[in-house]
Amino acid sequence: MQTIGDRLEEARKRKGISIREAAEATKIRGDYLHKFESSQFDIKLPEIYVRGFLRIYANYLKLPGDKIVNDYLALGLGEGGRPAGRGLNREIYGKMEISHSSASSVKEGGMAAAPSSTAAAMTPGGDAPAASAPRQPFQPRMPLGGLDRALLAKNGLWLGVGGVVLLALVIWGVVRLASGDDSSSATASATTATQTEEPVYIIALRPVQIVSVKARLDNRELAAPRSLVTGERYPVPNADMLINVSDRAAVQFEFKGNRYGTGNNTGPGVASLNFSAQR
Repeated sequence: MQTIGDRLEEARKRKGISIREAAEATKIRGDYLHKFESSQFDIKLPEIYVRGFLRIYANYLKLPGDKIVNDYLALGLGEGGRPAGRGLNREIYGKMEISHSSASSVKEGGMAAAPSSTAAAMTPGGDAPAASAPRQPFQPRMPLGGLDRALLAKNGLWLGVGGVVLLALVIWGVVRLASGDDSSSATASATTATQTEEPVYIIALRPVQIVSVKARLDNRELAAPRSLVTGERYPVPNADMLINVSDRAAVQFEFKGNRYGTGNNTGPGVASLNFSAQR
């Protein structure tokens, strides 16, 4: 009698394909197919994989997959195709054969026949074998329709905190923009006022050095030192100020179109000016 491996190998060779081609077509490792053709089913995988691979390979070779799997089960091997710890129980095997026949009858005729008295006699005690429900593959389920309430609550809390922080940042940005606009407006107003205020001009009658321009009250620098050429006009802010020049007779001061001299003062010295009351 041919073994399962003999039938698989003969069918493959009859089709003229190699183990490698069969592995690529069935997506089953070639060493597994080689073991199947050698009637070695210990591939260190769960039983459901061994049966599934056998069925796929048999169907690929145009062999009856269910018959190949039933013949494999009849060998009484353990998990993953390894030899079982004890011998095959013939009574249980008889039950399996009868149950398989009944299932075939249901598939073909639509209704299974009741177990015969012979089948009952095969079982110790004369009781009819109890039909064992097929083991369904494990299908893990996630609670609450796929989401955990605790996870939802935690994520909702973080979303709420994030929303509050985002809202606070938006409000802060709006306030900053508003205050920035006010500051900018104030600065622009001050700059405009400074720019529109009439300056005092230092006019050079001949080359002269402006040593310093300082406020009288706090000695603050109002303008930078500068060398002037003949006819040059040097604007300085209108304030109560002291102007130190290299030659007082070489300069005049102009404010709103009116010119003022230093009198009979000549040589280096300080000129005191204050046109702030005439703004």
